[in-house]
Amino acid sequence: MVALALVLSGCSWFDSDGSSSSSQSPEPSPTPTEFEQANVDSASGDAASITATAERTGPSFRSDNIGVSFEATDLADPRLDPAKSNLDEQLKALGSPALRFAGNALDRRTFWTSKGEKPKHGEKTTITPDDLKRLKTLVDATGSTVTLGVPLGTYDPERGADMAAHAVDILGDSLIGLGIGNEPNGYTVDDVPDGAVREDGWNEDKYVGQLEAYAKAIHAKRPDAPIIGPDVYDGAWMTAFLGSGVKNKTALAQHWYQLYECDSTKVPGRGPQAANLIVPLAKEAAKKNLGIGRSKADAADLPLWLEETGPTSCPGTNDTSLTNASALWAADYTLYAATLGVERMAMHSMLGACEGGAPMSLICDPADRGDQSNEFQVRPNMLGLRLLVPSVGGEFTSTDVTGGGNMSAYTVVKNDGRTLVTTVINANDAASVGGNPVTLAMPSGFTVVSASQVYGESNDVKSATQVVPANPLPADVPFSGDSGSGSASGGTSSGASASSSPDASGSPAASSGGMGDDGKLRIDLAGSSVTVFVMRKG
Repeated sequence: MVALALVLSGCSWFDSDGSSSSSQSPEPSPTPTEFEQANVDSASGDAASITATAERTGPSFRSDNIGVSFEATDLADPRLDPAKSNLDEQLKALGSPALRFAGNALDRRTFWTSKGEKPKHGEKTTITPDDLKRLKTLVDATGSTVTLGVPLGTYDPERGADMAAHAVDILGDSLIGLGIGNEPNGYTVDDVPDGAVREDGWNEDKYVGQLEAYAKAIHAKRPDAPIIGPDVYDGAWMTAFLGSGVKNKTALAQHWYQLYECDSTKVPGRGPQAANLIVPLAKEAAKKNLGIGRSKADAADLPLWLEETGPTSCPGTNDTSLTNASALWAADYTLYAATLGVERMAMHSMLGACEGGAPMSLICDPADRGDQSNEFQVRPNMLGLRLLVPSVGGEFTSTDVTGGGNMSAYTVVKNDGRTLVTTVINANDAASVGGNPVTLAMPSGFTVVSASQVYGESNDVKSATQVVPANPLPADVPFSGDSGSGSASGGTSSGASASSSPDASGSPAASSGGMGDDGKLRIDLAGSSVTVFVMRKG
């Protein structure tokens, strides 16, 4: 059961499948001045009606809902310094993202010292106060909050307290959580990289004893140090953390990966196939498993932080992570988790190579293996997350989707009710349907002022996710559905459907879309895409 729980939670496995990530293209050239989709020559998919309202449903979408988790060993990488790489620029494209440093490397390959000592148990990476100072420059540049893991793999409360004290002093208010250990429920599993760090017999009670010893030592030095945990998937270990005598518990930290049945090829299922990222079962699994953490956090009156997550924890799955489906999933999953009450989320990554590096990483180093560059590239899932920045600071509202096949939508209201942002995930495969006719209804007085999009020629296309930057809609947009009542800007006022107006060849002709007099936007929306519509009132 412990082994299963670890696999379910996942972590940073080194991928040696030899696949690679080609450079993404975040900005087309030349930069357009109107929103224009590149791959909606046809829209044969099911028509969809989306109703966006200003009726608040509760949770907010915070800057920390978009985040990146790194391995603890990345703290020693000089490229964290904004002067040494473009990492800060890539992160700032996510707004002010949550940052987290821990992962499997924390307990197995990381050694902390503030006194210049050599590693005591063969740890491969030494972290010092200078590394934390470099992290502070990155945090200041990005405006991020940060959570930091304290090694528990080798039991040494005083050393852990020394690291925590330096972190509190150096990182200041940007440090919002200290996690003691990473996935302690997997400490006896031999097939974790670098092996087990506890003997058989390790259990929740023994974990709590060591957790409390570390927390006591930390609070003796810095009484207000914020403690989070237990950084696991397993609910029993969450209960153990919450029931411990640790003071100043700040959040319940959960881990979860969407695709964890590494040997499965079943679709739909939980195997590491790209199609499994976007099937309805994915949302059902997320609701069930994140609900475990949410219910326990609520009972303890603590926020739920999803400190480590990603599309898959399975080795050899770079191909899945490189697909356009991972961009669709990243946007949908992030918004969905926020609606479920997750207040902070970090997609697990590492500063490794694009070829053979961590399969789920948002970014990667394009240099040849064994070398390093200072120009990190983004992967499709990072492009999906970037589209969510306009929703930050908003409160979710009631949004209804009717028809459209595999399509979902989320709306937030912000700016004292003057701005609505609707994100539409069209997971219908563009290779099959081209696109779908979509009618977007919005409250009276609102109009679409800009749209942006990420898309691919199909769900499965790899390292080829493209970006349409935010721009106003043109007066006319393609629309092949039924225009209904009310004229669209630039179109006819007859309300005739596309099928009722054949062209000279006798084939159905698409009607003109756009904003109608009835306050509805009619548009053919590309398949295999995520589109963000920003609406303003007045």
